[in-house]
Amino acid sequence: MTDTDTVLVRYIVDDVDSAVAFYTSHLGFDVLMRPAPSFALLASGALRLALSASTGPGGASQPMPDGRRPEPGGWNRFSLPVQDLESVVGRLRAAGVRFRNDIVTGVGGKQILVDDPSGNPVELFEPTRSEARLDSSSA
Repeated sequence: MTDTDTVLVRYIVDDVDSAVAFYTSHLGFDVLMRPAPSFALLASGALRLALSASTGPGGASQPMPDGRRPEPGGWNRFSLPVQDLESVVGRLRAAGVRFRNDIVTGVGGKQILVDDPSGNPVELFEPTRSEARLDSSSA
């Protein structure tokens, strides 16, 4: 992969409509396609976010051989770079967005976890070291 390659992340969601509204309204994603009620493909820079319903005709909702079904939630996440984490968090809190924690500071920057409407985490990350900067975009 190169720095300009597109990355695709799939999230299983309970309600594709509410997930699309969340990502477009609060985190600045654009809708690339919405071919069915159970699926949407969104974009933010080089990130493509495939939103798949937990039930439906799509391949992502099919049960595993051991019977487990895909479901939202968990702790794996993608990270969105922001320039002013405190102001982004303030704007999102005012809009009623749910957070898992408060802002924490690590060795490379400050971060917080926000939950999408299905409980999938998204990390908002403000780098404090030049080595941790991905680009100059902000959420």
